[in-house]
Amino acid sequence: MDLGELWEEHRSQIVTSVAAALVVALLASGSWWFFAGRWKAPPSIFDSPVDNVLGYFTTDDFNLLSVDERVKYVQQFIGRFRGMNQQDSVVASAFLAGVTGKVREQMTQNVRILAKDILIQGAATYVNLPAAERGAFIDKWVADWFRFAETTATGKESESTNQDIMTNARAEAKRGEERQRERMKGKSLTDKGADRFLGFWEKEVEPASSPREQAQISRFMDAVRTRMLTGQ
Repeated sequence: MDLGELWEEHRSQIVTSVAAALVVALLASGSWWFFAGRWKAPPSIFDSPVDNVLGYFTTDDFNLLSVDERVKYVQQFIGRFRGMNQQDSVVASAFLAGVTGKVREQMTQNVRILAKDILIQGAATYVNLPAAERGAFIDKWVADWFRFAETTATGKESESTNQDIMTNARAEAKRGEERQRERMKGKSLTDKGADRFLGFWEKEVEPASSPREQAQISRFMDAVRTRMLTGQ
């Protein structure tokens, strides 16, 4: 596989992960960042060398940004992918090919922490709302993340309304539930929902979450799933 093919492979993985709306995949390198003795502000996405931008994703400093700042940084980073020139592509490919050991683990942990923080942010808002307002909040939360994913992947503002997004999302959720029903006959809907989420949860979010955060996220995701399937 040449560098161009390697770059396209990783680029596809990033867009796919963003489209999932909950887990934002960050591809990075630059182990020299680990030796910084002070917090570093994020480099400019469009004005900094691509290796600097990639390197920042592997630092603890990245996790000190707010959720909104990290999400915006990722969105702008992916936007740069679309307009990346050949020289930057070669540099990025070389970095990605060398992502190993501690650098890869830090990158993976940063992905987990961002995914966890996104879910915790939603869960914290959800539990503090009156019961009558929680359904509307879930609808907006899901629609906003689907819209973010579409805008990030295409570079164009989504023209879909919240209602359109939720109608399509609920239809897809029900189709997914039916497919799962066929694959897992004999199990309850609760069991199937848990099984479907378990792999993602155990592999990506749980390692970066405290017991209290795990409980908050589980409650919130159960409410989201129920809302998607039943509208309640």
